Amino acid sequence: MHEQYQPREIEAAAQSHWDAQKSFVVSEQPGKETFYCLSMFPYPSGKLHMGHVRNYTIGDVIARYQRMQGKNVLQPMGWDAFGMPAENAAMKNQVAPAKWTYENIEYMKSQLKSLGLAVDWTREVTTCKPDYYRWEQWLFTRLFEKGVIYRKNGSVNWDPVDQTVLANEQVIDGRGWRSGALIEKREIPMYYFKITAYAEELLSSLDELDGWPEQVKTMQRNWIGKSFGADIVFDYDVASVGIEGQLKVYSTRPDTLMGATYVAVAAEHPLSQRAAETNPAIAAFIAECKAGSVAEADMATMEKKGVATGQFVIHPLTGDLLPVFVANYVLWGYGEGAVMAVPAHDERDFEFAGKYGLPIQQVYTGEGKDYDASAWQDWYGDKTGLITINSGKYDGLDFSAAFDAIVADLEASAHGARKTQFRLRDWGISRQRYWGCPIPIIHCPSCGDVPVPEDQLPVVLPEDVVPDGAGSPLARMPEFYECSCPKCGSPAKRETDTMDTFVESSWYYARYASPNYTGGMVDPQAANHWLPVDQYIGGIEHAILHLLYARFFHKLMRDEGLVSSNEPFKNLLTQGMVVAETYYRTLENGGKDWFNPADVELERDAKAKVISAKLKSDGLPVEIGGTEKMSKSKNNGVDPQSMIDQYGADTCRLFMMFASPPDMSCEWSDAGVEGANRFLRRVWRLAQGHVSAGLPGKLDVTSLSDEQKAVRRAIHLAIKQASNDIGQHHKFNTAIAQVMTLMNVLEKAATATEQDRALVQEGLEIVTLLLAPITPHISHELWQRLGQNGAIIDAQWPQVDESALVQDSLTLVVQVNGKLRGLIEVPASASREDVEAAARANENVQRFTEGLAIRKVIVVPGKLVNIVAN
Repeated sequence: MHEQYQPREIEAAAQSHWDAQKSFVVSEQPGKETFYCLSMFPYPSGKLHMGHVRNYTIGDVIARYQRMQGKNVLQPMGWDAFGMPAENAAMKNQVAPAKWTYENIEYMKSQLKSLGLAVDWTREVTTCKPDYYRWEQWLFTRLFEKGVIYRKNGSVNWDPVDQTVLANEQVIDGRGWRSGALIEKREIPMYYFKITAYAEELLSSLDELDGWPEQVKTMQRNWIGKSFGADIVFDYDVASVGIEGQLKVYSTRPDTLMGATYVAVAAEHPLSQRAAETNPAIAAFIAECKAGSVAEADMATMEKKGVATGQFVIHPLTGDLLPVFVANYVLWGYGEGAVMAVPAHDERDFEFAGKYGLPIQQVYTGEGKDYDASAWQDWYGDKTGLITINSGKYDGLDFSAAFDAIVADLEASAHGARKTQFRLRDWGISRQRYWGCPIPIIHCPSCGDVPVPEDQLPVVLPEDVVPDGAGSPLARMPEFYECSCPKCGSPAKRETDTMDTFVESSWYYARYASPNYTGGMVDPQAANHWLPVDQYIGGIEHAILHLLYARFFHKLMRDEGLVSSNEPFKNLLTQGMVVAETYYRTLENGGKDWFNPADVELERDAKAKVISAKLKSDGLPVEIGGTEKMSKSKNNGVDPQSMIDQYGADTCRLFMMFASPPDMSCEWSDAGVEGANRFLRRVWRLAQGHVSAGLPGKLDVTSLSDEQKAVRRAIHLAIKQASNDIGQHHKFNTAIAQVMTLMNVLEKAATATEQDRALVQEGLEIVTLLLAPITPHISHELWQRLGQNGAIIDAQWPQVDESALVQDSLTLVVQVNGKLRGLIEVPASASREDVEAAARANENVQRFTEGLAIRKVIVVPGKLVNIVAN
């Protein structure tokens, strides 16, 4: 055994052994308990970052621990390989996205392997390969035929220069992020998944997910957004509109209908379009609305603007005429594209009414509540104690009574109906991108939209294309889109849109169960053997869309007979971010020039607090920007590869797991990394010294001295607490702390006799086993050096010897009036009376109670005695 800890050699040897033995290749073993551990798969951006290291180490610790519990553990890995970053890199470097993607995958795979992950690489999936995406095309065609997928016009952000649809986050100040062109709102044909058909089940089955953080379930509930309200119908005022008709709105607060003073409609609404035909000002405003963002977040914060159309609708209860406005805060794609406005009790409506001088009619009051429309939350939030006013026959009612009475009258006059609605909208998956999964539809002039037959799948995306940013290159490639109609054989055109990349990441977890299966999307037998995933790990930023779409897809696959479970992920762990200090200088233009922490030298005070920082290269001061998520924009990232090269993967893994609990942010610290490395050197040094003296004989637990019993108690206490920390709570940091505490005991333990050395041997074996999921390479080597047969990867998690935890005697703290006055040793079986007597007899206690009357003696079993005297 080498005298010094040499991580490079140790880690290479361990990984070679695992590869040679195919240690992590798993297969279905009926009768053996399974555990499917999955971390969200990475986008092949080219380099690992510390967020990857943390995420995959967390998953690996859980997977290795479960394997040591005797379970058949599946931990696969793959690549979320389609998407815009590859197209952007292709345009920048004049290289095909496929080439860029595959090269990145190879490099990142080697980096992941250097971390020593217990991954079954035989199950690797790459979403941009036809053998993967052919099956989502297959499912698409089946769902299209059933009507679960449909095509309709949708409102999108259109970049007229790049000839493409932009996501909301790609529109900056109304312009395309790449071209700088003014963005238009456009109606274009798009394909939609009818996720709303599953809204009720997606909501209700959240209650089955006991292993999910409540925060994530709340975010999903809010996104699905079930609400109870009513459709309300306003008849057109024929004199002003010119035609007969009705305007329908949905409101969660029909009880406030008597406070409605105007209605607002979207730019695309028929009333808006009709008004624009004869009014250039309205037409110009509609054009302005169409150029705006369709993002809900933008709609909430932008200035509310509108134009009166000169049209009116008739209030269904009072017969009053309400003016119709075209408003920029009403979206055509949401509900009926119209809202009834109650400015007295709604912040948005209040702002709009004030701007355009519209009436504000209060319809709720409450005892002790002075009306203030700007405090609208008081009226739309907590309804307790509120009653209706200014509402005619509905005066004096509470919320429920007003709701019921008004809806009943609306239903009686055929001008409304009670309705349950969801905020969730159908999922538009069409993208005018190149680097994505082709949508398997053929457009025939005679037959319409025809799904590609199964025997013609996959529709293969050509991989030798270099996009130029001007729309999808597929739309300019006759060799791709020219085809024959599968139904009538006449010339037809293939769909050139590709799918949203969320589609690929919505079912990859299921494909891992049978990645090479050619008979279908998944092999149902294998899928049902492994699914649902026992532990899923990923960032909180995926709490809504990715997880919602994956849950939706699982239900689609269930309904197609591919899986039997209702939910894809039993337990969810959302890991915190990796954060680091930031440093910068302010530029003349007001911008910031960010410097990497490695290039900055810190000055600390006597208490190690940072008091100043300067750039190493020029010695001049830099500003300390605070702790933020590692990112390229703040230049505060640390290259994982350089850390692995310098310290070894085990040190990086240990630091990441020790720095904080997995669901909290982890602050990067060079000193912390060095400390983790120092600890591993300590473990190595103790083991090396022990082994070099020769391995001892078997420990005789029946003849231990009190000192030896104390050492063995520390060993088994560490097993008990680490088992609970890792297995029950995923508190890897406290489990590592238990091992550190045990190391302190072992380093001080006697080694004079064969029994002493046998006890240290047991302690070192336990240290090695407890560290095995966290630092697998050094554990692999130490296990062999400690004379064990077989590799530690096949070892079982250590079991607590409860008899070792039994203490013959206890040392208790003795207090007088809450202040420490001594220690007493009593038999572990001592009664309360015996403990109290021993405490009273203590010399220090007698000294500090002399002349005082003892009023009470408090005994905390196993810990302390407090004597209250005055």
